[in-house]
Amino acid sequence: MFGKNITLFRILGFNIRVNISWIFIAILITWSLSTGFLPYYYEGLSTTWYWIMGTFGAIGFFASILFHEFWHCLVARHYGMPISNITLFLLGGVSEMDEEPESPKIEFLMAIAGPVSSLILGFLLYAIARGASTVGVFEPAIIIISYLAFINWILAVFNMLPAFPLDGGRVLRSALWQFKGDLRWATSIASKAGSFFGIVLMILGVLNLFTGNPIGGVWYIIIGMFLNSSAQLSYQQVLVKQNLKGKNVASLMRTEPINVNPDISVHDLVENYIYRHHFKMYPVVENGRLVGCIHMNRVKEISQDLWPQRQVRELAQDCSEENTISPQEDVTEAMMRMNKSGNSRLMVVENGQLKGIISQKDIIGYISTRMELEGSAPSSA
Repeated sequence: MFGKNITLFRILGFNIRVNISWIFIAILITWSLSTGFLPYYYEGLSTTWYWIMGTFGAIGFFASILFHEFWHCLVARHYGMPISNITLFLLGGVSEMDEEPESPKIEFLMAIAGPVSSLILGFLLYAIARGASTVGVFEPAIIIISYLAFINWILAVFNMLPAFPLDGGRVLRSALWQFKGDLRWATSIASKAGSFFGIVLMILGVLNLFTGNPIGGVWYIIIGMFLNSSAQLSYQQVLVKQNLKGKNVASLMRTEPINVNPDISVHDLVENYIYRHHFKMYPVVENGRLVGCIHMNRVKEISQDLWPQRQVRELAQDCSEENTISPQEDVTEAMMRMNKSGNSRLMVVENGQLKGIISQKDIIGYISTRMELEGSAPSSA
């Protein structure tokens, strides 16, 4: 995504996280509401009240996005699809799926759940605002509730644009997938629609900049850029997953990995392994058994003066799911572990024995070669 994610809390089995880019967008939304939208549509309040209302409006906006994403996740969980994280980022939220839906039906139901939930929430908030106005509730509160009703309707309508990876684009993909039975072809068409809408939004943004609407122009450009790039990235991800389908780790791993003995000094590790092979992580093997791994970050924590006196076993870390994998696992599982942990290499382990190493470089090389050889064939994936 856009840098580091921070976990805020856990609810209903889902980790709620924010990307650092969300801080920028939260400030931008608060500023847009406080200095643009609210003073324009609701005149006569003080600047302080506009900023208070803008802050609560921004909080409600992101709460609405979470509500929207929850329904995607709940439908996915109903059909046995693992989703553990919901992340707020630069332009809203995303439910992080580890795999594609198994059928067009599941794709459709997952996609439509979000817009329908936003539509219903919008009507509920509208009813609350109308009821509150009849009993004389504090006007700024009514204004914010009315705004959130409006924004939920906007979320529903915008997300139903037939532009992948928006919900409407996923509905389009499910229909194309059902029609032809080819997920790759359906994703290609839906992604092209997503890129098209992204370019249209960027053009509208530029026009708004030159016609006296800078805030709206900036929003159109940012959303358009994101939609265009994410549509292309989503298609590439499908290509990767389909090219790796059915491949296990054993078929792509390097069977004679560089490993180190736990009794060598840190100085020897640096001079004879890190400087020579340029890897950041090395398996630590003793008497034929894997006893851990040593990462370059651990070496950096030790003063260079102490390198000759310290042994690798003192700095070695235990093996875990973050840095190991079974040779029978799918390569897609290896990719997901690398993405989640930030490791570029995994040790392939079976019954305590180091069988090999699998790296992102090897996986990408395989995909690139296969697509170059078979890319022109309709059934290449």
